[in-house]
Amino acid sequence: MDGKKYGGQLVFGLDIGTRSVVGTVGYKSGNRFVVIAHRVKEHDTRSMLDGQIHDIHRVGETISSVKAQLEEVVGRPLSEVCIAAAGRVLRTVTTHVEYPFTRDQEVGQEDIYGLISAGIEKAYQEFIEQNEEDDLKFYCVGYSVVRYYLNGYLMGNLEGHKARTIGLDLIATFLPDDVVDGLYKAVELAGLNVSSLTLEPIAAIQLAIPERFRMLNIALLDVGAGTSDISITNDGCILAYGMIPIAGDVLTEAIARHCLVDFATAEQIKRDAGEMETISYTDVMLLPQTVSSKEIKEVTAPLIDDMATQAAEKIKELNGDKAVSAVFVVGGGGKMPGYTEAVAEKLGIAKERVALRGEEVMQQIVFEEDVKKDSVLVTPIGICLNFYEQSNNFIFVSFNGSRIKIYDNNRLSVGDAALQVQFPNDGLFPKRGKALNFTVNGKHRMARGQLGEAAIITVNGETSDIHTPIHANDVIQVVESTAGEEGHLMLGALPETSESLCVYVNEKKIIVPRFASVNGSLQSNYYEIQEGDEIEILNYYTVGQIIEFMDVVLDPNMNLYVNNKLADKETPVYENFSVLWTLETLPAAMDLWKDDTYDMLPEAEEGDQIQRDGKNNADFRGNNGESGERNLLPDKKESFIELMVNGKPIALSGKEEYIYVDVFEAIDFDLTRPRGKSIVTTLNGRPAQYMEPLHQGDVLEVYWKS
Repeated sequence: MDGKKYGGQLVFGLDIGTRSVVGTVGYKSGNRFVVIAHRVKEHDTRSMLDGQIHDIHRVGETISSVKAQLEEVVGRPLSEVCIAAAGRVLRTVTTHVEYPFTRDQEVGQEDIYGLISAGIEKAYQEFIEQNEEDDLKFYCVGYSVVRYYLNGYLMGNLEGHKARTIGLDLIATFLPDDVVDGLYKAVELAGLNVSSLTLEPIAAIQLAIPERFRMLNIALLDVGAGTSDISITNDGCILAYGMIPIAGDVLTEAIARHCLVDFATAEQIKRDAGEMETISYTDVMLLPQTVSSKEIKEVTAPLIDDMATQAAEKIKELNGDKAVSAVFVVGGGGKMPGYTEAVAEKLGIAKERVALRGEEVMQQIVFEEDVKKDSVLVTPIGICLNFYEQSNNFIFVSFNGSRIKIYDNNRLSVGDAALQVQFPNDGLFPKRGKALNFTVNGKHRMARGQLGEAAIITVNGETSDIHTPIHANDVIQVVESTAGEEGHLMLGALPETSESLCVYVNEKKIIVPRFASVNGSLQSNYYEIQEGDEIEILNYYTVGQIIEFMDVVLDPNMNLYVNNKLADKETPVYENFSVLWTLETLPAAMDLWKDDTYDMLPEAEEGDQIQRDGKNNADFRGNNGESGERNLLPDKKESFIELMVNGKPIALSGKEEYIYVDVFEAIDFDLTRPRGKSIVTTLNGRPAQYMEPLHQGDVLEVYWKS
């Protein structure tokens, strides 16, 4: 808000207390803070208890009334406000963080901000770890730097020094979200945005204990209506924060019961008792009554003693189980007669060292209105002053309708805001659909799901992404990313199904596609694989499947042979096996050089030419490009050769020439009962073909491949 008329930027501070709302508008001029207007309005009902809002709408109405009064004075609308939260259910974390530089360098303001940011983040993580079992969600409402370190040594101010390492001790304060949310909603109902949020004792200490006094061991005791907030200083810094859930309202309630009056009348009696000897009032029966201030003091004395006892015990607890040197008391509740003396007694210090702080701490405060300078002004003016301490460190933005406070390092992006509100990371980026899991031949396979749509992000209505820079009061909207289609795959898309089997049927080379079994049932390539399917790629056909594939009709009287051995339609046929169906009956070992047949060459490529002449001689040209002449019907002259098969000597006899497949007649190897995925055949240490010729002394291996 522009405040040129007043010499600087106007700051609007609200002290939203249990009994009243106090509004202050002013601006900084040099070392002074000028208060233009100051207004107070009590709640019409008990819409706040113990520092927490119970009726948001009524508190919002009270804030609106104070705002309207102040706007009339300053002559312009107020839209931004600084607020403070009471220390109800306050929790603190003290942490230490260090940041090393790559070399000696001068420390700048940005380095200090970055160090503070790291300290806040570390404190938050430690707080989460310490409160894992707590169902409440907490919000960091403020922090104080306890001390700075330069190269490991204490330093009052880091800026301008050369350093290799900088560090700090920091105390961060946390309150439950419901406390903070209630404040935000009440303020928003009054048409205001929060520009600064702090803790009430942090705000009060800005004014009540100037830095020059913080070298002393002093306690600040801010006694309100519902809570008493405490902070401790020593060695030039703020050491601790705390609170007790008891304050002025307990006295008012006791007076209400004693005098039989409503809360508002009891509050007035309490105030008058400090200034009059006799107080007149009307009770709930509408009868006029009088009571002496002495009687009121007697009624409240035990409660004041209890309040002082609790305050003194909390101060000692926060100060390392020992009394402080002095106590500064602020807030309306601290004005109760006998309270400061009781606190001094419980702490065991001179009564002069526990005193109300009011006009004496306002030497740098200038009022343009006639205002009584007393202790009730300390917190609301401190809230305004806190704006200058933290306005450069934090900004407020709206994220999906929620207003959030985020540390400003001058490089903030949408991603930082998403991290601050713990927006799910996978909600920003496209999600993959569920993967499809299955097995192929016992090994796990996966078909990944498709990517979905990325998150839809806008900043102030403009299309953006997670890297888009953000600034104070930006409005960020993020529509969570979507998941893509689940993984799916057709059986025919597997690389194994694209492979084929080569078999020889009636001396012709036939290429057949591989079959696949899914969960024990044969499926076509058009089958869609399902989650958990167990797929087996079959490396064989049955004779019947080959007949069906070739779409032929056989004479029922035909004999079926696989590798020259009598078979049936269920006999498996593996890679490079030969299949024959004929009406003839073949001998146990088929003579491959019979009349009207020609050499079966399973290794021959297409294009190899075998031409026959009338004398049954063929001009042969094989893969090696050599040519020669072979007599297909040689004279029958039996020969005898010895081989080593699977490490054992084997003798073959009864033929003129022998080929690899003849070995199966001489060894115990049942082709009709597969014991593996395929048959391995080697000849003299290299892979062999079934139709390769054999010679004396050859070494063979034949076994099932698992």
